[in-house]
Formats: sequence, structure tokens, C-alpha cells
Amino acid sequence: MAALPKALIENPNDRATIAPFEDVLSSVLHSIRLSGSVQFCLMPTGSWETPGKMPLPGTRTTVMPLHILVQGTCWMKAGDQTWHLEEGDVVALPFDSGGHKLGVGTDGRVITPLADLPPRPWPQPPTLRYGGSGPAVRLLCGYLQCDALSFQPLRAALPPLLHVKTKGPKSSPWMRAAVEQMTLEVDAPRSGGTSMVERLTEIVFIELLRHEVIAANAKPAGWLAAITDPSLGRCIALIHGDPKRDWSVGDLAAASGLSRSVLAERFQTVLDTSPMRYVRDWRLCLAGVALTTTKKSISAIADETGYGTEAAFNRAFARTYGVPPATWRRNARLNPFTTRAA
Repeated sequence: MAALPKALIENPNDRATIAPFEDVLSSVLHSIRLSGSVQFCLMPTGSWETPGKMPLPGTRTTVMPLHILVQGTCWMKAGDQTWHLEEGDVVALPFDSGGHKLGVGTDGRVITPLADLPPRPWPQPPTLRYGGSGPAVRLLCGYLQCDALSFQPLRAALPPLLHVKTKGPKSSPWMRAAVEQMTLEVDAPRSGGTSMVERLTEIVFIELLRHEVIAANAKPAGWLAAITDPSLGRCIALIHGDPKRDWSVGDLAAASGLSRSVLAERFQTVLDTSPMRYVRDWRLCLAGVALTTTKKSISAIADETGYGTEAAFNRAFARTYGVPPATWRRNARLNPFTTRAA
């Protein structure tokens, strides 16, 4: 078995910049499991581009593209924005489930990677080659199912593009090691390679989020800024640590070392919400995960979420997510990238 790169084994040094008493981001991602959906290697040459609208079938807005440029350069377009990617760039688009374009040059041939993938399951991540004259590009492409993106405070805090460089003076050596290991798994297939690439894809995405948390230290508002704030971060950690508890503003204020009025003011200023509305939103987010990943009855999930009746839970859930719980569960079962209920 090939050894892991040293930087991949070592602990990243960025944790010291996160609130020392609790890593709220980890608790969110622990509660709302990531799952890899599609991972493949794309190797076109010459001038080319992918279709502008190529959404994955049956997916919700919690499916997110992630690309790693292993070799060459290319451009990426989403909406009215264009980014020029260089070798070693790692990018994810939190709000785009497939409606972006990748390419080299202008007026190149259109290639359709998702349509050209072989039927699943795959023993190893497949490689798609598109011939032609001109420079070669190599991309590791993936799609992640991340139900954490249904949690509005996190969703509102993320930019349209998460971007980290793994080459150059400001690069991330830890991320570079993860990318090198992913490339090795594709180049030298071994038993369990597909699962390894899926797990590494999840790790790379978490590292992208960690970079955003660190960047949020300089921002006055938003969820990522709130979890690095000593008082708000402590309060949010308590909510995430025990979401079923019958919290009151007084309880949270006392635990945060703030008065009730100051806590409410800080929540409104930094998060544009109230402490109790935040509790509600987190509980409903967990309820959405339970609907997707378990066979619990809706009434049982309503009780766990702190609602006295199933009708009240249905109304609250529909107000937040636009559909009632039963519809949410039915849609999830039609989604090929959602973990099936156990």
C-alpha cells in the first residue's frame, strides 16, 4: 500500500484561529453527513467546453460541484462570472448543481462528460479522454451531496466560489497532499479506490470551508464570523451540542456571559436573526436530514424537533423549505445522490 504524503497525515495548523472552546463547523458537518456522488477524471485536449446547462438528474440545491485542476489551465463560467483556473486550483460552487461551464479557448467543440460516463457502479473512478491538438488539461471532477447547505445561516455565509490554491507561495500544503493522494488513487488503481477518492473529496471540501472560516475573522457579520466570535460562538456551540434541549434566551445568555438584550442584539447584528429563531432553524435542518436518512415517522421527527403536534411541524417545515416534510422525503428518495433511509 502506498504511503500517505506526510502533510496529509499531519494536523493542519489553522485550527488555532478557530474558536478554541468548540469547532462548530465540525459539529455541523458531523450532524449533517457529507456524501460523495460522482468522481471522475476528465482529460480533454485542444479547444473545448462543456454545455452551459448540464444539471445532474433528480438533484436538489444541496448537490455541489467540486473540481481539481491537476494539469494545465482552463476557464470556468457560472452565470455572468468567469474564473481562470491554474494548475493546482481546487474550486467548489456551493449554489450550482451543474449549470456551470468549463473550457479552454473559444468556439471549441462541446464535450458532455456526465452523459459519457459509464453506468455505475464503478470499481475505480473512470477517466474520460477527448482527443484533439493543443494543450492538455486534466481535471478531477466530483459532486458532493451536502445537506448542510440547507441550513440557511451557513448557506448565506458562503461565497459563490470556494477556491484554494495548492501550488505557489500562498498555497495550502495540506490540501496539496490530499490532491496528490487523490491523483495517485486514480493513476494507480487499487482495491477500494472509488471509496478512497470519495472520502478524500469530502476532506477537500471541509478544508475549503475551513479556509472560509479563517477568512471570516476579518468580517463583521455572517455565520462563519459568528462561530469565531467568543460569545456568539459559545452560544452557537451550545445549541448545536444539544439541539433537543428546551432552550430559552435566558439560558443561552447566561452560558454565553451576556445579558439577554446584548445576546439578542449581537445575533441580530451578526446573523440577522434571533437566538430562538436560530434554534428553530437548526432543529428543522436536522429534521430534514432525519427525513432523508431514516425511516422515522414524521410525528416522531416532529417530537424530536420540539414541536407539540405534527401539524405545527408541517407548517414550520413548509415555511422554511417550501415543501411539507412528506414531499421533502419523497423528493429525497428520487434523488440518486442522497443516502437512502436506513
